[in-house]
Amino acid sequence: MGTFTQVLDTTIANVSLPTIAGNLGASTDQATWIITSFVVANGIAVPITGWLMNRYGVVKVFVLSMLGFTIASLLCGIAWSLESLVFFRTLQGALSGPIIPGSQALMLSIFPHQRRTTALAVWSITTLVAPICGPILGGYISDNYHWGWIFLINVPVGIGVTFLAWVNLKSRETPTRKLPIDTVGLGLLVVWVGSLQVMLDQGKDLDWFASTQIVILAIVTAVGFFAFLIWELTAKNPVVDLSLFKGRNFALGTLAFCLGYAVFFANNLLMPLWLQTQVGYTATWAGLVAAPTGVVAVLLTPLSAKLMSRIDARIIATVAFIAFGVSFLMRARFTNEASFLDFTLPLLVQGIAMATFFLAMITILLDGIPPQKIPLASGLSNFARITGGGFAASIVTTMWDRREALHQSRLADQTTIFTPGLSETLKGLQHFGLSGLAGKAAVTRTMVSQAYLLAADDIFWASGWICLVLIGSVWLCRRAVSGGGTHAAAD
Repeated sequence: MGTFTQVLDTTIANVSLPTIAGNLGASTDQATWIITSFVVANGIAVPITGWLMNRYGVVKVFVLSMLGFTIASLLCGIAWSLESLVFFRTLQGALSGPIIPGSQALMLSIFPHQRRTTALAVWSITTLVAPICGPILGGYISDNYHWGWIFLINVPVGIGVTFLAWVNLKSRETPTRKLPIDTVGLGLLVVWVGSLQVMLDQGKDLDWFASTQIVILAIVTAVGFFAFLIWELTAKNPVVDLSLFKGRNFALGTLAFCLGYAVFFANNLLMPLWLQTQVGYTATWAGLVAAPTGVVAVLLTPLSAKLMSRIDARIIATVAFIAFGVSFLMRARFTNEASFLDFTLPLLVQGIAMATFFLAMITILLDGIPPQKIPLASGLSNFARITGGGFAASIVTTMWDRREALHQSRLADQTTIFTPGLSETLKGLQHFGLSGLAGKAAVTRTMVSQAYLLAADDIFWASGWICLVLIGSVWLCRRAVSGGGTHAAAD
């Protein structure tokens, strides 16, 4: 349940952004901070999870993380402005970092070796069910209740999980030992990741490098990143073990894992945003469009886990990227006449990708990693994945607006008083009671909606080809076969 609520919060706000933005007096673009602040803070917290568990014990860290996540959820639910909500979401993301690794570690210590695979397989289903429930639950709450309840529903669950985990698991606390923490490396990580995220989120509003603020953030990001690399490569106890990238499978697998997830996460944000702001869908219906992905993923995951023990993971990963690519390219054919079924069919195909992508990529990138370094490798790959998703969300929303402006200008160039049928259209609108100015405004609104559709199609088209190109990086890796899905839960 702890894992479920944490994963749920990565998607539950996606369909609620227009509602939250309107209620807090912000633009939909500014509201994307609600998503990216949580994702980036969560990603930064992952690398220090191993140190925290070794220093204070897995049970204690898991329980305190769950309690902190619950309190932060309460604060998110009562936030009074966009700034306060973004701050509390950042806090929520950071405090929830140890929840997923902690739940994995606890199950590995509780279940005997022969039952671990089954336990982790059941656990991993929650990571697929939660993204289904997120948009549907978030949409229903936003349409029928105050948006704050999308966060407040975590509170009773969090309290229950915290109490049950402490009462039942405190006797299973793991041994602790004093370990030095790389405070300099952690500080540099926060500086360059935070600066890059702020630059990406504010760049569109500040006209990018025409703004002094963006230039300064870019410099801080570049200097912080290179300082971080140098420090981590020379530190005795680095917060991020970059030596893992010497392994071919880990380096190429993490790259494909990060980019593939970034494309998926960004489109997972763009789709409901477009449906609500341009197509006229309610938050509930925008959430229902995404439901087929999770349903197919849950049904196919057990089959994928069985295949992983017999088939080269590169083949499974190829299937995942092909399914992603086909799904995005199907979306690139959306038109103004697209129906609910047209929107859901590509997401059915995406469900195939979700059932295979995480299992295959985790198997590939962890292949050849010594057992004692698997927690570090898993943490580092998840940091790259989560952070990449946050960055991609900012980049895609910027691209969407820029492509819309381009398409709108092209449509405007082709729409004049000499355009065939325009005069008749305006006269028809006047016949229905619209003034000449109101008729022109209606035509303009249609033009803007069409421009956003074309912009979304551009992004879907590019996303599809990126996924297909990433197949090449998978086949540069060595052959990898899972031992029965033991890494399935590492996502």
